[in-house]
Amino acid sequence: MKGKAVGAFFGKMRGTSKSPPRVNLYEVLWSWVGGFTGIGAVAYLNYNVLSGMNLLILIGSLGASAVLIFGAIRSPLAQPRNFVGGHLVSAVIGVMCYQLLGSHLWLAAAFAVATATAVMHLTKTLHPPGGATALIAVIGDKNIHNLGYFYVLTPIASGALILLIIALIVNNIPKSRKYPEFWF
Repeated sequence: MKGKAVGAFFGKMRGTSKSPPRVNLYEVLWSWVGGFTGIGAVAYLNYNVLSGMNLLILIGSLGASAVLIFGAIRSPLAQPRNFVGGHLVSAVIGVMCYQLLGSHLWLAAAFAVATATAVMHLTKTLHPPGGATALIAVIGDKNIHNLGYFYVLTPIASGALILLIIALIVNNIPKSRKYPEFWF
C-alpha cells in the first residue's frame, strides 16, 4: 500500500501536458523593449535623481515584475490589479513581519512570504514577485529596515507605478499587443 501511495505521489510530478510553443521574435523584441525601458527608467531615477536623497525605487522584485508585465502581458498575474496590489499587500506584510519577528529572521522571512501569498490569494492580487517584495522587507539591509512602512510608498508603490505607466505605453504600441486584459 505504501509503495502505491509513493508511486502516485511521484507520478504527479511527470506533468500532464507539453511545454507551450516558443513566442515569435516580434514578441521577444517588444518584451525586451518594455523590460529595458521600464527598468531603465526606474534605474535611472534611482541612481541619478534619488541617490542624493537617500531614497531608492529599484529593488529586485521589480525585475521579476518586468518579466511578467512585458513578457507575459496576458497572464492574470501580470495585470495591474495583481501587479500593483500584490506588491503593496506584500510590502505591508513584509514590514509588519520584520517589526514583529525581526529578532528571528528565519521566522520573519518564512512568515512574510507565506502570509503575503495567502493574502494575495484572498485579495485576488496574486503576483509572484510580491513574495520577493515581502522577503526584501525582512532580509534587506538597514536602509530598507529604517524605512519602516515608508517602504510601501518608496520603493514599492513608486517603482511599481513607473513600471505600470511604461507598460501601458510600450505594450500598446504594437497592434498585436494589448495591455491590460483587465483592471479589477
